[in-house]
Amino acid sequence: METALLLTAAFIAGALNAVAGGGSFLTLPALVFTGMPPVAANATGTVALLPGYIAGAWGFREDMQSPPGLSMRAVVLLSLIGGSAGAALLLVTPDATFRRVVPWLLLAATAMFAFGPRLRQWAGASSHGQATPWKAALGMLAVAAYGGYFNGGLGILLLALFGLLGQTQLNAMNGMKNLVSALLTAIAVAIYAAGGIVHWPQALMMMVAATAGGYGGARVARKLPANVLRWGIVATGLVMAAVFFWRQ
Repeated sequence: METALLLTAAFIAGALNAVAGGGSFLTLPALVFTGMPPVAANATGTVALLPGYIAGAWGFREDMQSPPGLSMRAVVLLSLIGGSAGAALLLVTPDATFRRVVPWLLLAATAMFAFGPRLRQWAGASSHGQATPWKAALGMLAVAAYGGYFNGGLGILLLALFGLLGQTQLNAMNGMKNLVSALLTAIAVAIYAAGGIVHWPQALMMMVAATAGGYGGARVARKLPANVLRWGIVATGLVMAAVFFWRQ
């Protein structure tokens, strides 16, 4: 029963991450249900979803482009630096603190995405509607650090950031979201592993299901209307936040 639960959660989470983010909403509770401590469950679930991010990025390969204000090289570098910092912070975070912080982070990320177009007008954009390079870099670094610390809601937060930077094509945003998620998750996984908090049997088993879900979800998402994706993302974020508040 536990194996079936973890495989199902990983498959759906891989597809959800490719489309809207929020896959950890499924993997984290599933792992905690099997008796794993929350911090270890977060790290293990993140490891399991890494191949899904890679598959999702490949699924959006035709649409991928860097957001305004950042080159592709800058996106890669900032993702790795931020992911390292966030993962290091998770290693020293007590389980009780982790439980309290998570729902607030999810709620903030969902609000940012829902009101992205209006927030972009308030974000100090240039006359061309694009953020300056240093603001774009700072935002990218902060979101990458969040992703290294807690994977849940990362996709929603990345989509909100890309919207604030002036990116408007949702498929391009989704492609970059999966690429950045893969990069920062890869470096975070290395740090989690060095810290000894990953439960490898569960992680490796869930990787296979998440990879299949990630590629399939990306290909389906490219055929959906933008408004359907946008409000599906908002709904996912609200459900995630509500569940974590309830668990407290």
